[in-house]
Amino acid sequence: MTREIHLRTCPLCEAMCGLEVQVEGDRVALIRPDRDDVWSKGFVCPKGTTLGHLHHDPDRLRTPMIRDGEEWREATWDEAFARCEELLHAVMERHGKDAVTCYIGNPTAHNFSLGRYVGLFVALSALSTLYSAGTVDQWPKNVSCMLMYGNMWWIPAPDIQRTQYWLVMGGNPQASQGSLLACPDVLGEIDRIRERGGKVVVVDPRRTGTADRADEWVPIVPGTDAALLLAVCHVLFEDSLVDLGDVAGIVNGVDDVRRLATEFPPERVADTCRVPAETIRRLAHEIAASPSAAVYGRIGLCNQEFGTLASWLVDVVNILTGNFDRPGGLMFGNPIAWGASSLPDPQWAEGVSFGRWKSRVRGAPEVLGQVPLSCLAEEIATPGAGQLKALVTIAGNPVISAPDAGRLDAALPNLECMISVDNYLNETTRHADVILPGLSALEQPHFDDLITMWASRSAGNFSPAIFPPDRPAEWEILTRLAGLLAGMTNADIDVGAIDDGYFAALCEMQGVDPALVAGAYDSRGPERMLDLQIRTGPFGDRYGEHPDGLTLQHFRDQPHGIDMGPMIPRVRELLNTPSGKIELAPDYITADIPRLATRLERGDSAQLLLISRRHVRSNNSWMHNVNVLMKGKDRCTLLIHPDDAARLGVEDTKLARVTSEAGAVDVTVEVTDEMMPGVVSLPHGWGHDKPGTRLSVASEYPGVNNNLLAPGRLVDVPSNNAIVNGIPVDVAAV
Repeated sequence: MTREIHLRTCPLCEAMCGLEVQVEGDRVALIRPDRDDVWSKGFVCPKGTTLGHLHHDPDRLRTPMIRDGEEWREATWDEAFARCEELLHAVMERHGKDAVTCYIGNPTAHNFSLGRYVGLFVALSALSTLYSAGTVDQWPKNVSCMLMYGNMWWIPAPDIQRTQYWLVMGGNPQASQGSLLACPDVLGEIDRIRERGGKVVVVDPRRTGTADRADEWVPIVPGTDAALLLAVCHVLFEDSLVDLGDVAGIVNGVDDVRRLATEFPPERVADTCRVPAETIRRLAHEIAASPSAAVYGRIGLCNQEFGTLASWLVDVVNILTGNFDRPGGLMFGNPIAWGASSLPDPQWAEGVSFGRWKSRVRGAPEVLGQVPLSCLAEEIATPGAGQLKALVTIAGNPVISAPDAGRLDAALPNLECMISVDNYLNETTRHADVILPGLSALEQPHFDDLITMWASRSAGNFSPAIFPPDRPAEWEILTRLAGLLAGMTNADIDVGAIDDGYFAALCEMQGVDPALVAGAYDSRGPERMLDLQIRTGPFGDRYGEHPDGLTLQHFRDQPHGIDMGPMIPRVRELLNTPSGKIELAPDYITADIPRLATRLERGDSAQLLLISRRHVRSNNSWMHNVNVLMKGKDRCTLLIHPDDAARLGVEDTKLARVTSEAGAVDVTVEVTDEMMPGVVSLPHGWGHDKPGTRLSVASEYPGVNNNLLAPGRLVDVPSNNAIVNGIPVDVAAV
């Protein structure tokens, strides 16, 4: 049988690797890297080669599912949407709109339809509250960028392709390929930094695969990164190393940072961080002395006790050393196709404020429109006015990924209505009344937009669908659900008309008359939106205004992609703060420094501290149903230093019980000196031992859910982000 070759971008993570997909008939025969891809140039990780396995997975849902009592039955789309209308409208009639909420999962950002239409869903549904993976993943970074630059999604990233010195904190690109950092083959870039005479330093409680590739590993106590970074600032001021470089005229608050850093000399924080004072001083001098340097902090800095302070200070150090908005430093991406997240948000037209409302049960103040994900369980389980009675989940598995996961798992059966947009009957969707399956990655087009906001180059690659589906795409599902939540009936919902209105609004936001461009399209949906994004982007043709500019057709004609060059200085163009300047010391953030000072006085606890981790062959919870990725050595183990293991009497390959205030799990021990003493590690995304799922492979490798150990009450105060790194635990042999 003849093989057809299709080129496409892997949608699984920020690496955006180009793939060559070989198809025989209706089956994927082989996936290998596209060596001519302008972005990834032949790099790919093990996950990217398994898109065929995901597409052909017999457990993947292809038709809607409706619950009848304890049983599931397949349904037509009309039946499924009718059931959604019946359930949602009944809840809203009995309890009001405030009894309904939604959860938006991480894969939304990587999905061609969901990423472009979740904004329409949120606006049209007009739900009073929503929850997302953001308050487990990166909300501190959103808070700091909102206050420093004026947009929560313009997140600067290290220009590692041109830097001479890279300091990595709380991130492990060896496993993740990069997070809030879009660059292919990050380990290869580490090698290239070193080959050109530069240096890479990793600050992490664990000697990760990234640390093994770097010049130096600096172990640090989880949750103390902010203290170390403030001490670095102290040295920069004390030793007259501060030089703002090109942004000197647009920065407010330098003297405020100087004053705050005075109280944090390296000698004061060294014992708490367990990083010698002389090491901190040396790091500060190395950053300042390098021809170019970039300090990068990722998820380990976000989901910890002082996530906002640590995330903010990463940018502060780059700015103080002149390594901001210039090649080789921290820079903003320049996407070919703008994303909806880059547009001004009307709710902040009068300036940003927090605590505009509070959660019903805990009284948690909102931050950027959300409260902690851990609030969801108590809002469902606690009776009273405003109790949640209906939930829509979109591409997420919070029973695995939410802190205090056991409480949420127990709470979901209390709902009167739960609807899930998801491809699997998993640990979360097993509680649903209706499951509306989306498309596989190979059944839909792809072109990244959100991720390119922190990409190392202005590049893009359009991937047409390989297997055109005969069912609704996610954008159509979201639009119909939003209409139902807005009070419309299925009979009243005109998905096409709603999409036309959405497209017209986006045109107007870009200064384009929608009536003048309507004739350019013979179809609706995200491809039409993508063409608008490209044509009104920095390299676009603006519908003929710039005849040599780009359109979607250019990417169709060049399947290996188009690269418009590396990052460029953009901060003056993007700044949207009330002052028009970078706010180096926002009051809302610096008000949390006294809490950090208290941490320094607290001293070390006798308990071990638990951190999370991921693996290059894993992607949160949903890729554990791919057999070729699950084979081999058990990866859901408790990593523990030999000294701690000997002291506690736990043995390699034997079971140990890990206990926190939230719960306990029994897990196999792996004794290794890659952990610093006093810190243990469990991977996240496991716990596939729930009855009622249809995950045949994952259930053979269940592992344990580390979020059963994460107390829901523990959050980073300014951001509401969950603390899932640095949790006090006890470990004992079983």
